[in-house]
Amino acid sequence: MEFRPRNYSAENESHALPRVRADVHPLTAPPPPVAQVNVVVNRGNTDFFDPLRRTDDDAKATPPDPDNLGQAANHQPTKEWTSFRRLLMQRFPVSKMVSMSSMPDVLMRSGKSHEKSSTSMHLEELDDPQRFADEGVKVITWQEYVSRLHELKEEITRSWLSEDRVTSLKLSIKVAKLLMDTSVCEFYPTLFVLVTDILDMVGDLVWQRIKRKAEFAEDGALLCNLAESFEASDICADAKETCNNWFCKIGAVQELLPRIYLELAILPCWRFLLDQPADSLQRLVMMTRGLGDPVASAYCRLYMAHCAQKLPSHDIGYLVTCVNDIRVILLQILSANRRTHENVDHNKKLQVSLMEPTIEYIMKCIFNGLSQRQVNEVLSELGLMKNQQDFGSVSCVSIVLHHLLNELPIEVVSSNVLHILHLIEFSKDNSFDQHMNYRLLGFRLYEQKSPVDAVSAVLDKVFQVISQYDSLDEYLKVVDAFTDLILQNQMDNLLSTILEGISQRAWTGGVTEDEMPSLQSLLVKLMSHFKCLEDVFSLNRFPEILDVMYGKSQDVVFLHILNMATRNGHISDPTSIQLLFEISQTLHDNMEFMNVKDDDGQVARSISRFVHMVDYGAELEHQLAFLVDCRGAFGRLNELKETLVHSSNSLAIQALKCTQKNLSFVKSCVTFSEVTIPSISAQRQFDLFLETAEVAFLGGLVSHSDGLIDSAISCLHTLDIIDGLRTPTDVEGLVSSIRKLCGFLIMVPGNFSLPGTYLPNNLFTLISSQSWFDPKMRTQIFSAIILLLTTLSQKNLPYHANTQIPGNDTLYYGDSSYKQELVSLSKLVLENLLSAVQQEPSQAVRGTMALEACNCIASSFMLNDELSSICLTLIETANSCLSAQDRYLQSTIQLLNKQSPTLSGATVSTSV
Repeated sequence: MEFRPRNYSAENESHALPRVRADVHPLTAPPPPVAQVNVVVNRGNTDFFDPLRRTDDDAKATPPDPDNLGQAANHQPTKEWTSFRRLLMQRFPVSKMVSMSSMPDVLMRSGKSHEKSSTSMHLEELDDPQRFADEGVKVITWQEYVSRLHELKEEITRSWLSEDRVTSLKLSIKVAKLLMDTSVCEFYPTLFVLVTDILDMVGDLVWQRIKRKAEFAEDGALLCNLAESFEASDICADAKETCNNWFCKIGAVQELLPRIYLELAILPCWRFLLDQPADSLQRLVMMTRGLGDPVASAYCRLYMAHCAQKLPSHDIGYLVTCVNDIRVILLQILSANRRTHENVDHNKKLQVSLMEPTIEYIMKCIFNGLSQRQVNEVLSELGLMKNQQDFGSVSCVSIVLHHLLNELPIEVVSSNVLHILHLIEFSKDNSFDQHMNYRLLGFRLYEQKSPVDAVSAVLDKVFQVISQYDSLDEYLKVVDAFTDLILQNQMDNLLSTILEGISQRAWTGGVTEDEMPSLQSLLVKLMSHFKCLEDVFSLNRFPEILDVMYGKSQDVVFLHILNMATRNGHISDPTSIQLLFEISQTLHDNMEFMNVKDDDGQVARSISRFVHMVDYGAELEHQLAFLVDCRGAFGRLNELKETLVHSSNSLAIQALKCTQKNLSFVKSCVTFSEVTIPSISAQRQFDLFLETAEVAFLGGLVSHSDGLIDSAISCLHTLDIIDGLRTPTDVEGLVSSIRKLCGFLIMVPGNFSLPGTYLPNNLFTLISSQSWFDPKMRTQIFSAIILLLTTLSQKNLPYHANTQIPGNDTLYYGDSSYKQELVSLSKLVLENLLSAVQQEPSQAVRGTMALEACNCIASSFMLNDELSSICLTLIETANSCLSAQDRYLQSTIQLLNKQSPTLSGATVSTSV
């Protein structure tokens, strides 16, 4: 076996591309392209449907099958309503057991009720005597309650499909009666969602039945197709009679609450009888005034607002009346708070909190899409405007004012902000915290740019109020909302006042965990506003406020500080470096103390970026000492350790570029990296050892470089592909790194005390002994080793990194034993290479591997009879696995023909 001699200089010249001067610089902006008009021609192909090019004729909807009552109904719930119901249930979570003073018969069929023990009943009765009636208290599990309601829904559907609509109505009445029980207040919102879901289904079933009677005769003959905007005159007498019968049956329900709910469920059916079905809403609003329970009446009005959305058009006057009625009820509740004993205060607050979602939803419905004139009319009906021009000086219930302010158009808020401030100031009832209304006003004002004078007047009034706050939590919530306005208008004096106020209250009463989110939000806004970290720390009391933070909020603020400091440029100020180091150490220690996983790697990336950007300039020793400190302080972060190794190697290169090369410092850097790498994950060690070995070699530290190469090869023993390399990208990266090592070994001189092929042989032995290297990986690595051995056999090596270090072409010049070592190892590697090709199970991959091995052999050796036979066998393998027209196969055949013309005929016949 003889190595093919190579003339690298001649090959480089022959493969160099001719260079021609360019007329235009390649980095200049290209000229704008000529506008093109694409003409779409319809060739009658209807297989492809483009929704962006459809015509109105394509948008015709297929009418639903009237016989299929299980299909989707016409009145599908809106996204807003669906989302609202889900949030309502989340807002008032239900305990596992639901206690009731009396168990409705409708729930007793399958639900299992349990009598409480006399002892527990007596203890609970002592705690809350008014909660218990004369009857025994019964409990039912939450799962059983929901299961029973689902059963009732299915029973109603089955009865309807079997034409037993009387039973469906009776069951619906029983379901609606469940909303009369408000004894378990926390459960009522969830009960409302479950019951109204059933009532909506019943309303849709009734609608479909009457609509079918209006469109089809008894014998199924089509009478008409009702348009979306049909009128009562389009409905036949039979359908009207059925519709009227349903309203009469519901009107005969004795209890007021289920009667209102059932009529609301079939509210759209008034369209079959009246041209103005919305007229019945005011009657229903008056009926709700007969409901004595505040929570039940509020949720009944909520369901009314939902059902009215199903009508084609309706006036919002009934909603305004609902809000006014709820306001009166709230005033009664709040006045009762002042007259009754303090023990009842909690229950009253619970009632208000339960009613709040109803106010929120109704307010959204009122102000949805209103014009400025309509908004003024609504505010006038609510008693908040004089002559529909200006806000009045009347008081308003705080919780109503809050949701009103949240839904008002921003133009109305901006133009009436001082009047709104007046309303907030005089709304001091217990329904809602006053400071939360100030907070909401701050957020609303930031939605639109306002004149500086108006903003200044508002802030003066607000700060007059909040300066009297002793609570840090209330103070923070308000100033956090107005901080954006202050920064937007560059009111530095107010900013200083805010920070002074926070500092005083924090040092007086401390900072609780509940106050941390507001403080975090405010500090993050400050850091987002200023471009320079020094400007932030120069703010009045900012460092003192930073010192009182702790927990997750502290971590968030510290992360923002790190990101801000590393936003641009290097960090060279010693004071800044020390501050950021302490901040990074706190972040690291908090992760370890709280056993928190940095899943997204944000902390590690931020600290690594900080370490990377620290620059001590020409003081390289200080820079290395900083890296040593970082290694001791941030031992948990793998990513940071990689940064430390890269930074240390970069320092060594920087030292080598100096006019006075400090080899002892380079050795210190290499030693630092060598000590740090073993603590990093195994799959990254190989690349880092190799990088450090290259740096040591550039510095002339050959013995260090040899040791690092040995360590790189040895770390492959501990690397398991099952544990460490799970993706094809990881596998390709490892193979690429090993190939890079082979390229580096060309420059590394041999050691006369060891065999000349010591390092290549170590690499080959390790790859052969590790079972997790698959055939494809072995083929690529063995090919690289053969090419390495071929290069080492040349009289002149293709490159040298350090001219002061002799290469193997000089050390072993004319040494026949060295040549023999290379040949012997090449034979051994070649045998394993051919074996790896045959072991590959995938046919297509095996064909590509055979071509790669063939190219390697043809490029490395002079083709004698034995090697020619091997190459022909590999070509046959590739030909059986790949297409005869495969370009890689054809180019390999051409290379063989060029390298050994005597094989031309055989090769061509094989390819055919």
